[in-house]
Amino acid sequence: MQLALPGRPHLTYCTNIHAGESWPEVEAALARYLPEVKRQVSPDAPMGVGLRLSALAAAGLSESSVRARFKQFLSDGDFYVFTINAFPYGSFHGTRVKEMVYAPDWRTHERLAFTNLVADILSDIAPGGMTASISTVPGAFKAGVTTKADVDRIAEGFARAAFHLYGISREMGRLITLAIEPEPACFLETTAEALSFLQDHIFSGTGRALFSRLAEVPAAEAEASLRRHIGLCFDVCHSAVAFEETAPTLAAVRAAGIAVAKLQLSAALSATGDASHFERLLGRFDDGIYLHQTVQRRNGEITRHTDLPEAFLTARRGSAGGEWRVHCHVPVFVDRFETLGSTQQNLREALALCRTQEISPHLEVETYTWNVLPEALKSSEIVGDIVRELQWVRAELGA
Repeated sequence: MQLALPGRPHLTYCTNIHAGESWPEVEAALARYLPEVKRQVSPDAPMGVGLRLSALAAAGLSESSVRARFKQFLSDGDFYVFTINAFPYGSFHGTRVKEMVYAPDWRTHERLAFTNLVADILSDIAPGGMTASISTVPGAFKAGVTTKADVDRIAEGFARAAFHLYGISREMGRLITLAIEPEPACFLETTAEALSFLQDHIFSGTGRALFSRLAEVPAAEAEASLRRHIGLCFDVCHSAVAFEETAPTLAAVRAAGIAVAKLQLSAALSATGDASHFERLLGRFDDGIYLHQTVQRRNGEITRHTDLPEAFLTARRGSAGGEWRVHCHVPVFVDRFETLGSTQQNLREALALCRTQEISPHLEVETYTWNVLPEALKSSEIVGDIVRELQWVRAELGA
């Protein structure tokens, strides 16, 4: 839905909450859940959809007859798609995901081809005249990026994707922005790392040189086009886990002239206490499916752990204390859970900024972990959880 706020942003939730990897599975989930969500949150106005597509689903939706049927579903239901989550390439529910969520990464042709296919689909199904966005992995899992050649290949992948979006813009007059999503334990882990990479390797250096050659335009025009077609997906949960301060971090993005193509509205787990406290209360969130990167701040020092088991081991060795923040998306309307907290305050600060200035054209609630969260954190029906999150966000925005 479009909100009466600065910049007239669109608000939705990400459909990665619904299990389904093939297009028929995705289509069935949308038909089941979207009408009831719309009835409760946007009965009298079109409702935006934050579509999640795997590579398998994208291949299915690439068929023109299938896409025509989906476009009819959108029209009949008064829905519109303005953003697609193309982060997970493969399975995302019911099986071990962990670090495989970043594979294939931006060093591979498979990631580029998948993203370009998603862009082609989005160029056809998004409303005319509306800027669209695609969120994607932050290059690669950090442990796999070890050489300058790895960095160059990531930059080349992003530049080639931008060139594809540039072609769509020239041929169809449609602006699509690739939204790179920094995440703990990834090549682009923090917002500062993402800004530095974009400035040094995309808007100049390897990316700009490649785009200039592909588009046959001067360097200055190449940089301008790259800035139009590549920005950030600022996930508030990821930023909070890194102990970033929300307002100054978003101000730094703005100062760098980089677009926040998508603002993902999310919150992480927060805990303080001794080692036994951490493991007893956080152990239930170690679900074996998702990677729960954990960052500890103790006496002003930051320690990063790739997953909860590693953090528990460190705590047992006597390095607990301070505050832990865990990459586990919890309901945005929760600020405390028993003796655990959440980083909801970071989200409140981001939403407060949206009330007074244009932060991003796309606002997307992204709590995808309902199927692995403790029962006390969720209602009996997923629609109720989705609606409650969207209503909480709208109340915070005053919209």
